[in-house]
Amino acid sequence: MRVIELRGFSVDQLALTERPWPEPGTDLNPGDVLVAVKACSLNFRDWLMAQGTYNPRQKLPLIPVSDGAGEVVAVGPGVTQFKPGDRVLGHFFPAWLAGEPSVEKFGISMGGPLDGWLCEQRIFPASALAKIPDHLSYAEAAALPCAALTAWSAIVTLGRVQPGERVLIQGTGGVALFALQFAKLCGAEVIVTSSSDAKLARAKTLGADHGINYKANPDWGKAARAMTGGAGLDHIVELGGAGTLMQSIRAIRPGGVISMIGVLSGPSNDLHIPLVVMQQIRLQGVTVGSKEGLDAMLRAMAVAKTKPVIDSHFEFSETGVRDAYRHMGKGAAFGKIAIIVN
Repeated sequence: MRVIELRGFSVDQLALTERPWPEPGTDLNPGDVLVAVKACSLNFRDWLMAQGTYNPRQKLPLIPVSDGAGEVVAVGPGVTQFKPGDRVLGHFFPAWLAGEPSVEKFGISMGGPLDGWLCEQRIFPASALAKIPDHLSYAEAAALPCAALTAWSAIVTLGRVQPGERVLIQGTGGVALFALQFAKLCGAEVIVTSSSDAKLARAKTLGADHGINYKANPDWGKAARAMTGGAGLDHIVELGGAGTLMQSIRAIRPGGVISMIGVLSGPSNDLHIPLVVMQQIRLQGVTVGSKEGLDAMLRAMAVAKTKPVIDSHFEFSETGVRDAYRHMGKGAAFGKIAIIVN
């Protein structure tokens, strides 16, 4: 079968090659499911993995990409929840089924250290798969496992956003747009920041109540706080990292929650700890979520008919995959980047 391998830490080292087809009669252990991959989607993690900055010790070659969706080809002994022909998507942390995270649950993840989704077929444990809601295509479903579940965890599972609360979301990438959609499902008032007025206008079509161009207004934390009458935001989805965290701290209300997700602006900053302490701000790290959370999110999306925003589609070829990665690296995407496999 055709696979894409990362053979060295560079986008130019993404190579199309072949590996043996999985054999349903011999390779499927009890509890396993063989899936024909239909689509994948990229996360910033995949870009960092290709650069060697996410995990410089990652063993190569690696089949990359954390997120994907496909059709069940065969099931192993004991599998009753899936049958051939079912449409499924994968969970990023196969060992994190429910409860709190742990070293063991975080130790197994798709697209590094485990081989990921950029191949024509792959075997998964049934416990790490979920059925795709009927209203979603394979490409749309492939956009969900990391970005959507991270946003769901930030807004719903950990953030517990309530109707009428004020939420600020940084940017218009995959996680940000899912956070916008889920915050509106919760009945929140949402502010979105971006460097592009055009992207802010598009975000408003998805339900954003207000937009702030952070290039035109570098002190956007003060501007966001002013939008609340000086009270401050209840919740901020922090995707920038060190370079934006102080603005978030200035914008959040006393007792508010900052969900720490991204590090797009760099690893270090002069953080004013006294402000965090004196205002009793909660800094909550968010790393995807459990399979239990994924299932809850899919149920909500099925009821609300929520669809992800797909920025662009690329073909499953050496050139197509490299172009998809380069598009991710530019940081200009509005929504998710999809790769169509079959």
